Amino acid sequence: MIGRLNHVAIAVPDLAAAAAKYRDLLGADVHPPHDLPEHGVTVVFVQLENTKIELMTPLGENSPVAKFLASNPSGGMHHVCYEVPDIASSIRTLVEAGARVLGDGKPRIGAHGLPVVFLHPKDFDGTLIELEEVKPELQPA
Repeated sequence: MIGRLNHVAIAVPDLAAAAAKYRDLLGADVHPPHDLPEHGVTVVFVQLENTKIELMTPLGENSPVAKFLASNPSGGMHHVCYEVPDIASSIRTLVEAGARVLGDGKPRIGAHGLPVVFLHPKDFDGTLIELEEVKPELQPA
């Protein structure tokens, strides 16, 4: 079902400082910040040769990332995102097997303009998983 690792998301208390570390210390290609109000975060993507790092910080007090940072004030890994070719089929398969899709169980549009869902971390060994629908023709070679 899952394909490529799309990104690893890291919650950070200071987005500008985190982006500067990746750009200035690690020499990475760091994209500009992008607000995602529907997800309650501001993100910066760090483009790597084989995947991306998503640096994220809360956008507003009700952000789910604000709760994460309250428990982890220095930040930390928040979730991993895997690509799937058909998110509706993936959801059906997972729910039939007993996995829980967070929220209302329906995909929302994510940071890349593609449908995403999150899977409950208790069903995946303590790891929050994001699935992002990426059609085979849209995947990089």
